[in-house]
Amino acid sequence: MIKAIVKDTFFLSQKSEEASRADLPLAGDMQDTLSANADHCVGMAGNMIGVRKRVIIVHTDGKNVVMFNPVITAKDGPYETEEGCLSLSGTRKTTRYETIEVEYRDVRWNKRKGRYAGFTAQIIQHEVDHLQGILI
Repeated sequence: MIKAIVKDTFFLSQKSEEASRADLPLAGDMQDTLSANADHCVGMAGNMIGVRKRVIIVHTDGKNVVMFNPVITAKDGPYETEEGCLSLSGTRKTTRYETIEVEYRDVRWNKRKGRYAGFTAQIIQHEVDHLQGILI
């Protein structure tokens, strides 16, 4: 189901709770909502659709990847950039890392580990910040 995008900075600045298997249906809502906003959005976090659970979705390599309880375990190559956000107006400066490693659970609740670089790594870092209540 396509959900409305939350723009309330108070709500967005609160930390998200761990997701559980009971939260797996969120993957469908996030897929639908990201697809509906695909012309100006490449990723989102659960709180952006009103759910404070640790789940993100990232569009990479032509597909959407949902990550439950993502944790960045390594990062390398800091750089300064500017980012926009579907929940906020304008752009803001931030520091990101060129390469990261992430541990998470997939839509079948299997443990996964991935290494990401470039723009995909930047998107993941932005969405993981959302889970921590960090707004750019």
